[in-house]
Amino acid sequence: MTAATNLPLEGVTVVSLEHAIAAPLATRHLADQGARVIKIERPGVGDFARAYDRRVDGLASHFVWVNRSKESLCLDLKQPEARDILEAILAKADVLVQNLAPGAAARLGLSYEALSPKYPGLIVCDISGYGDGGPYTEKKAYDLLIQSEGGFLSVTGTPEEEVKSGISVADIAAGMYAYSGILAALLERARTGRGRRVEVAMIDTMMEWMSFPLYYAYKGQQPPRRSGAAHATIYPYGPFKAGDGRTVMLGLQNEREWATFCDKVLERPDLKTDPRFVDNAARTAHRTELHDLIVAEFAGSSAEAVIAKLDAADIANAHVNTMADLWEHPQLKARGRWTTVDSPVGPLPALYPPGTGPDRPARMDPIPALGAHTDAILAELGFAGRAADLHAKGVV
Repeated sequence: MTAATNLPLEGVTVVSLEHAIAAPLATRHLADQGARVIKIERPGVGDFARAYDRRVDGLASHFVWVNRSKESLCLDLKQPEARDILEAILAKADVLVQNLAPGAAARLGLSYEALSPKYPGLIVCDISGYGDGGPYTEKKAYDLLIQSEGGFLSVTGTPEEEVKSGISVADIAAGMYAYSGILAALLERARTGRGRRVEVAMIDTMMEWMSFPLYYAYKGQQPPRRSGAAHATIYPYGPFKAGDGRTVMLGLQNEREWATFCDKVLERPDLKTDPRFVDNAARTAHRTELHDLIVAEFAGSSAEAVIAKLDAADIANAHVNTMADLWEHPQLKARGRWTTVDSPVGPLPALYPPGTGPDRPARMDPIPALGAHTDAILAELGFAGRAADLHAKGVV
């Protein structure tokens, strides 16, 4: 590992029993800020996200995203001899993160209650689907299942069909709340000298993100309707086709912008006083008529021409970009957001984490091969003389 220099979490050691996205994302952000992250993986198999696909020169896209700057230690925690190694690691650790199957960490003796008497400064972060207590505690939980259980699908999609998010929003939410919870616990420990448990349930994080539609449907009122890529309750705020067949994403937030849009973009000042469109409530109620009217006005122009006109009028807008567009996005290039990280297949492009960049350092170390750091960690912990035997027994 490249030594971190002047990063906020330099000197913090994180041990992670992690797989998939939620916990690996949290620990990758900790690593970005300088923490040493030791990722414990099953010998021969590792994090199952390693095998999701082979899209990045043979590596899995999810794994490349959330596992840079970590050390991979292969350790079979079901074997008694592995416990000595794990205890030696925990004695040096500041944080333990796990998102194993419900109850698995406790059965391994890795709950906060079991560990805190021996390691009073240890912070233990448990990430699960439904948290402790209640009828769902032992229920398996994956991203799409939490999107569904948490009501996200009910407000996402078209009037005819629920649609999942194109990215793992439930996993990402859980990972980011775990990250912020661990940072808060580290600050608390700096005052008190004691660690604590950080419990993150995916259902809780999804419900936090669902608070707007929850309140919108307060006391049995109608929830926001599924409206495709358009905003459910503000209009015109969504996609509109231009004459060249490309889509412009338009965003109007208030009556001042609506008036400007009518005057300078549509060049239809009469629409400002049309009873169907006089305020947001009216425009939302008559969105079909307004959508058709706007598309008819845009039909004589290309998407780029429409965007230029919107920019000149200071009306918010965006391209509807593809993944190919993002690789070449001019704003990312102009701000130097891309760098490279090493990997088992050679250098790969990587985005600096938000809040960091060329002039604001982050750790951007390699994506580890399975077990790449096992022997080095064994030697560091004083197990070098037993390494061959441990390998032979499949402990590591």
